[in-house]
Amino acid sequence: MIEEQLKVLKGFNDATKGMDLNAFSKKLNLTTAETIEQMKQLAKEGFLQKVGGGYGIAHKGKAALKALLPVPEGMSFQFYCALTQPIQLSAATLKEFYLAVRQVSLESLEFHLYRSDFENWVRDAGKDPELAHEISHLREDEIRGDELRTELLKLLDNAYSIRELI
Repeated sequence: MIEEQLKVLKGFNDATKGMDLNAFSKKLNLTTAETIEQMKQLAKEGFLQKVGGGYGIAHKGKAALKALLPVPEGMSFQFYCALTQPIQLSAATLKEFYLAVRQVSLESLEFHLYRSDFENWVRDAGKDPELAHEISHLREDEIRGDELRTELLKLLDNAYSIRELI
């Protein structure tokens, strides 16, 4: 998803019902034509959907916003390899978390999974109790190694279609 599309999607989400297209475009610092083009593209990609004579945010658009917007301040996820061994990797969005899971060591993934860190962060900072519950099953099933990385990425992508946002 390109920066302008995210701006339009977020602005659309924040806009009030009474705002006309010209005011909406001005708020986004785009021309009306640019806004219309971005909205058409967002609809084509499934982030917006036609509602009557206009557009509404589709489920995919809501998921994208949730994946791209930062968690509350002070709630970023900090990766560790062991209790006193932080690594220089953190995530302030679910997309950043996904990207970190792709590259962090298996040791770190296992450390966090078996302390319930992932499920707690997703539930509390990401406000997604359903995904947190699904992550808990990885721990309960004692998933480890490359399979853990694969399954965790699959859960995140299924919930937020993050691969489409990269």
